[in-house]
Amino acid sequence: MGAKGSLSVLIPLALQLWLSPVFATESIRDVSDTRNKPAIRGGIVYHAYCTLCHGESADGKARASKLHAVPELDLSKGHEYIEKIIRHGGKAVGKNEAMPSWQEELSEEQINDVIAYISIVKSPASRGEIVFKSNCVLCHGTKGDGKGRASTLFNPPPSDLTKSDKNDEYKKAIITLGGQAMGRSEVMPPWNEQLTEQQISDAVAYLKTILIP
Repeated sequence: MGAKGSLSVLIPLALQLWLSPVFATESIRDVSDTRNKPAIRGGIVYHAYCTLCHGESADGKARASKLHAVPELDLSKGHEYIEKIIRHGGKAVGKNEAMPSWQEELSEEQINDVIAYISIVKSPASRGEIVFKSNCVLCHGTKGDGKGRASTLFNPPPSDLTKSDKNDEYKKAIITLGGQAMGRSEVMPPWNEQLTEQQISDAVAYLKTILIP
């Protein structure tokens, strides 16, 4: 089953679970509280508006960086500097004019959220936490323990990633290719059409942090 086929199965199940808490092991509030955090919302804003020039890890290695000589994000100058350059553009702080002013396009919440995300963007595990909590909690749970809202619908159930004995290469492969390609459950979809290679690597970095010895 390809990514589209797997997602066509997951989407109706997700709707059923959202409307039928009797099947759930986690509450809607658990999921909403997990996803409704500034850094997670800010990750969505950053990927939509900033990665083209600044790159996924804010290292300036991006598709448009050579066109504008865009350096990596300077995080050393703190919150006020980052807020000013986002609101008013590069010219306002004596930087590259290719950096536009975003205050007319982004809301106050979005600006604050992307600042929150930028504060953690240099950490692969922190970026990976946002990837995981934006995409994986329905099945694997907000804690990665396999107790997501969809978990009771599947046999075998989603893996408890806090007790995984798989190495990083295996985790990258199953996230990229999906469960069926690895001889596991076909309900686990291949994520290579939704996530970049960097996002998958970041997710694997985060999974290391939730392992229980």
